[in-house]
Amino acid sequence: MRLDDLDRRIVACLLEDARLSFAQIGAQVGLSAPAVKRRVDRMRHDGVITGYAAVVDPAALGWTTEAFVELFCAGRTSPAEIYASIRRHPEVVAAYTVTGEANALVHLRAHDIQGLEEALERLRNEPNIVQTKTSIVLSRLLGRPTGGPDA
Repeated sequence: MRLDDLDRRIVACLLEDARLSFAQIGAQVGLSAPAVKRRVDRMRHDGVITGYAAVVDPAALGWTTEAFVELFCAGRTSPAEIYASIRRHPEVVAAYTVTGEANALVHLRAHDIQGLEEALERLRNEPNIVQTKTSIVLSRLLGRPTGGPDA
């Protein structure tokens, strides 16, 4: 699906504040509320907009420790096998297959260093994970909502 400039501006409004009314968005992009609703409905139907979520500060929930972990897997471990190994770990908040030496990059959040260490030990005990390389986040410099530069 191709998005035009108005669609991108509507998505940008929703990324900034998903609680805006169609009328408020329309005022920002120069459309009527019904026209905004039609476009949003179309983008939802086409899978451009997949849902709405509350964005919560992890520290407010006690998740103050964050790390990125490179996973190195045995043999030719498929993305589906990696997914099966990591999905049951609640500390994993995102995971990606990547180029380079590692098979995957995993984003972890934990209450503290001890919780992070326990999560890492559980990951290392997965049968297809043979090695990990961990980088602990000291501070977040930038965090944008998903949507990319064209949203």
